[in-house]
Amino acid sequence: MNITLAQCFIAVDDHDKALAFYRDTLGLEVRNDVAFEGMRWVTVGSPTQPDVEIVLEPPLAHPNASPADQQAMAELLAKGMLRGVIFATDDCDATFEHIRAAGAEVLQEPIDQPYGVRDCAFRDPAGNMLRFTQRRGK
Repeated sequence: MNITLAQCFIAVDDHDKALAFYRDTLGLEVRNDVAFEGMRWVTVGSPTQPDVEIVLEPPLAHPNASPADQQAMAELLAKGMLRGVIFATDDCDATFEHIRAAGAEVLQEPIDQPYGVRDCAFRDPAGNMLRFTQRRGK
């Protein structure tokens, strides 16, 4: 059996701001941008990983969520309490400087971690934490 990652989801409250960050700052390509039932779904991915996509979804897109659950999700997103993704990079320091220069909120400057990577962290425009990691020795 062969299992690979195909998609992961990140909740965003403003797709245009998210696109400015994920496409224009990070250099991900837009693979899909679709309106569906009053919501917008945007899919982005690295040009070097054509089989892996990040779906930028509305925070209230869960069909079985109660109104209270939807409100809680929106509040967690607004506080930056939802998890994001970890990106791999071949140069953590250069990636950090590029993203910081674009105005992203810095959560952690580059640091060598005891588990063998150098990484840094930012918030995307919706408040999701994104980490950028480089294996040490590369």
